Amino acid sequence: MPGYGDLLRWMYRGPRPNAVARALNRWQAIVAALGLPPHRVQTLEVPGRRSGRIRSMPVVIADVDGERYLVSMLGERAGWVANVRAAGGRAVLRHGRRTPVRLVEVPAPERAPILKRYVELAPGGRPHIPVDPRAPIAEFAAVAGDYPVFRIEPDTG
Repeated sequence: MPGYGDLLRWMYRGPRPNAVARALNRWQAIVAALGLPPHRVQTLEVPGRRSGRIRSMPVVIADVDGERYLVSMLGERAGWVANVRAAGGRAVLRHGRRTPVRLVEVPAPERAPILKRYVELAPGGRPHIPVDPRAPIAEFAAVAGDYPVFRIEPDTG
């Protein structure tokens, strides 16, 4: 019998979310932008790499050792990853107010503890990252190269 994880994988089968996922993401991005709980769910706004139009999507922020991070649960195929790279890391996070940020890509060897924290915090991301949240760091290190991670820094320029 199909479960919640199967449904989430179905919603993100291809390089883009399907219509159901897009509608749910739109709703969640609005809720997060308004500043409603939980605080770790925020709206990422980044210009589209081709259109230049602002693209908004909900994201879960993982906190590790006092730093905040964004993780691509879909790996390299997530459109927002390509958009952030094309924008030189400049983006906006919204949770009640707009906060310009710089997203700095974390090298793969440093991603394992961040991925572990992410799957602890993001139930929607768990079906896409093939490691149990209770697994040792070594298991996360084995897949770290497949999942881009970005450290959130203030945009001072």
